[in-house]
Amino acid sequence: MYLIKIISSLKSILFFVLFLTLSFQISYGNQGVKEPVDFSYNKKIYGTHQIEAIKNWGISSPTAGVVSGSVMQMHGVSVGALDSGDKITGIRGISGLGQIFTLLQNKFFAPIFLGIIIVVIAAFFGHYKIIGSRKFNHHGKKFKVFSKYNIFVHWGAAIPFVIICVTGLMMVFGDKLGGGLLIRSAKNIHFIATFVFIVFGILMFLMWLKPSLFKLYDIGWFKIMGGYLSQAKNPVPAGKFNAGQKIWFWIATLGGFIMAATGLIMHYFYGDINFLRLTAIIHNVLGFGVIAMLITHIYMSIFAIEGALDSILDGNMSEEELAIMHSFYYKELIAKQ
Repeated sequence: MYLIKIISSLKSILFFVLFLTLSFQISYGNQGVKEPVDFSYNKKIYGTHQIEAIKNWGISSPTAGVVSGSVMQMHGVSVGALDSGDKITGIRGISGLGQIFTLLQNKFFAPIFLGIIIVVIAAFFGHYKIIGSRKFNHHGKKFKVFSKYNIFVHWGAAIPFVIICVTGLMMVFGDKLGGGLLIRSAKNIHFIATFVFIVFGILMFLMWLKPSLFKLYDIGWFKIMGGYLSQAKNPVPAGKFNAGQKIWFWIATLGGFIMAATGLIMHYFYGDINFLRLTAIIHNVLGFGVIAMLITHIYMSIFAIEGALDSILDGNMSEEELAIMHSFYYKELIAKQ
């Protein structure tokens, strides 16, 4: 009986000691291990523990700081080459953009892109149904308007440009497309195509800089909207490029270079967190215009004038189309004959 009481007492003591030991270990362990950062949103889009999901660049974000491309749980720390680790106080004297960036990134960028795509396509669909494409005689005399070099450089810049736009939109709507490998691949293609565009974009800029300068007669082109609102075959005031094509040239080249620069800054995290936010805002806002004008350019080239695309495929334009849609340039070519 006595022995049973002793064993029971030892069991109680042993249980009590074991309880204290486990409690101490759990308590000590919790002090040494921090709560893991929730990367679930990054995994959904990119599947990587990096700050590539720039939604994370908002104010008070637990991963607002970036060191060497990896997310660390810190708040507002610079990643510049010379000031890495310094506390962020703003963009070189300008107040921080965390709040407005978070608002734009989470609420407005994607819906605005979607709205632009829908509105611009709907507008041109209406134009096609109401006005229709313009038709010219493409079987008569033709004039050489683009050389083989012009055509090569144009498509050398156009193809990566379109790829960049498409993959960029895939990244904008990455969560809606399921994220993962598809969006990571789009991001990598977006990055590689940028360098191809830079090379051919510079060549195109130098090649067509002079004929893309605005002239006084371009005002007349704007007054009649380039003659695209009717089927009347009245000469339109335009040179080698009309005013609309000139606008597209400047947006595609200078705008494209700014897009490339801001994109590479974001890719390499070159700058403090607020500078990266500013860069992302510029990249997206400029992207609105680029997407709208790209859709416009495609419509004008393929649908607005029947057979217009042929000129940038074989370099030739029919005399009638040239005389009507590029009347000033037509006069120049006639004068040279």
